[in-house]
Amino acid sequence: MAADPMLIKIFEYALNQENTGKSFFTNALGSMGIGAAVSALKRLIEEEEKHIQFIGKILADLKSEGEVNLSALESLILEPTNYFDQRADSEFLELCVQDSMVPDVTIFNTAYLIEKDLSEYYGTMAQKAQGDAKEALKMLSDWEKAHERFFKRYRDKLTETYWRMPWGG
Repeated sequence: MAADPMLIKIFEYALNQENTGKSFFTNALGSMGIGAAVSALKRLIEEEEKHIQFIGKILADLKSEGEVNLSALESLILEPTNYFDQRADSEFLELCVQDSMVPDVTIFNTAYLIEKDLSEYYGTMAQKAQGDAKEALKMLSDWEKAHERFFKRYRDKLTETYWRMPWGG
């Protein structure tokens, strides 16, 4: 059975966007100022790699079998992650108060926008798909929403911290 060309395009675009996001996060590691933020970003990069594998498997199945087989993807399904443990979370926020976080604010804002765009894309495409393809897109949307919430939370905290800092340090 031939795959729906629209589904192939949806997942090819998704794969490209996931690779772009992973590349951004990898490059951002060099300018992050706090160890806890670096650790969290590394965990996110690992999750982005899982998204890439997940989508890659979907594309392979679509091209060879003509459909998405969700049961064949079970080993790639992600459980929600706590990117910061409680200690790292408080350390991160404490250090935000001590240091100028302009580079991290920019990184977290851009990352938030990337993840928000992807979660919306997957949600919209899920409405156009059926069966296992629809379920896979819903999963991707949920994963990206979790990333989106993470980055928004810290972007907002970093922005607020930065704006409350006295000018001149």
